[in-house]
Amino acid sequence: MSHIGRSGETDKRMLRREFLAVRSRLTADDVRASAVALAERALDLPELAHARVVAAYVSVGTEPGTLALLDALRARGVRVLLPALLPDNDLDWGAYTGEDSLTRVQHGKLMALLEPSGERLGPDAVTDADVVLLPGLAVDARGMRLGRGGGSYDRVLARLESAGARASLVVLLYDSEVVELVPEEPHDRPVHAVVTPSGVRRFRES
Repeated sequence: MSHIGRSGETDKRMLRREFLAVRSRLTADDVRASAVALAERALDLPELAHARVVAAYVSVGTEPGTLALLDALRARGVRVLLPALLPDNDLDWGAYTGEDSLTRVQHGKLMALLEPSGERLGPDAVTDADVVLLPGLAVDARGMRLGRGGGSYDRVLARLESAGARASLVVLLYDSEVVELVPEEPHDRPVHAVVTPSGVRRFRES
């Protein structure tokens, strides 16, 4: 799939609709099978093998599934941080201690999110992470990520940069969402790697 020549937020909105439409056709079995394969691939990453703290997220709907990966990381003794969406679209963080530590939170007209129910650690807690697992809708051959457009993870990446943090940035996607080119804006930052159910592709060293 090629989107050469597209640029700007308007083109990003068009692409988001396209990728979300494809995801909407996935069955529950598709999502479950992909989640298992995704966890297996991700757990082989050297970055995750050596991580003490991982900032992640809980997938919802037909997003690439993350719960199996979160539980496997916890079983390794990794401290897993999960986001909680703030009213201004920034992210606070809390520790994941198992599925019973999650609560479903409805944010306006947006889909409900599964968030940590325990102590809030503050937006800067993400700067302690060795690896940040990012949601997205696509990534291109340069490692540029197409997010959902809320800007939450743009703030996370800016916070990491301003703190001088050297976390590995890894986006979790389906195979068809690794594309030739996505529109780029000045604030966009490339990720280090993408993990899909069929494998890993690296873009730059951590």
